[in-house]
Amino acid sequence: MATSIRTAFQPNVITLKVASLLPSSEIGPRERTEQKYRQIEASIQAVGIVEPLIVFPAGKGMYRVLDGHKRLNILVRRKVDEVVCIIATDDETYTYNKRVNYLSPVAEHQMILRALKHNSEAAIAKALAVNISTLRKKRDLLVGICKDAIELLKDRRISSNAFSVLRKMKPVRQVEVAQLMVSSNRCTEAFTDALLAGTRADMLLEPEKIKSAKLCSADQKIGMERETDELLRDLKSVEATYGTEVLALSVSCRYVARILANSKVRHYIEGRFPDVLSELDAVIASVESQLTDAAVSGA
Repeated sequence: MATSIRTAFQPNVITLKVASLLPSSEIGPRERTEQKYRQIEASIQAVGIVEPLIVFPAGKGMYRVLDGHKRLNILVRRKVDEVVCIIATDDETYTYNKRVNYLSPVAEHQMILRALKHNSEAAIAKALAVNISTLRKKRDLLVGICKDAIELLKDRRISSNAFSVLRKMKPVRQVEVAQLMVSSNRCTEAFTDALLAGTRADMLLEPEKIKSAKLCSADQKIGMERETDELLRDLKSVEATYGTEVLALSVSCRYVARILANSKVRHYIEGRFPDVLSELDAVIASVESQLTDAAVSGA
């Protein structure tokens, strides 16, 4: 059966007047003395708003706040006029909390660069509760990383050490590895290190400085390089046909679901081929669930 998919948020971040925002709950004097509140206040003072507030239209140009009440309270007390927001399409705090995406390392890096234009390293490090060496590491996170690889990884929760591994590769290889990390949803240092071990010398910036994967033999190294290249070729082949195949699968499942919606047909199959009916129901449910998740995560 065909289902309609509705995204949880509008795709764009917009700027709204703080005066047009209505809190769903109040922040009392006691809560303003808590450490979490003071940390958020110090962070806003040092680097500004990092995560937009989540709001829902309340009519007459007003918006009800679903997430970000501490941030809103701080902005009101600091007499800030405007703030960036995301418009939710569902008037439920649960929807946001379920789908929340924490700040990615790339976004954090960009935020720190903006903050450094107006603040000292010491002030920002204090606001973010990190030491200056960690702050500098975050500041230099993308040095040596090509723009195309950054674009692929900008929304991913990726280890800063993984970027250190990518930095050892030439730009074209960085992009290939980033594509594989995204498609496999594995953005860890260990996975990136394994792909580095399977990278040919001509795709490395300084191959003489790369230690071969933990004492593997020359033949093993060649085998790893060949298998990694084949894996990347397979990925590109899948990407070329993925959209068409998903569309065909979606249409086929909806057609079968419509047939099974006929009580006579369903009763007939259930009586004669119960195993087949069970498998069909499972496939349809799985495809619809995956399409829904893909639509929401891509919103």
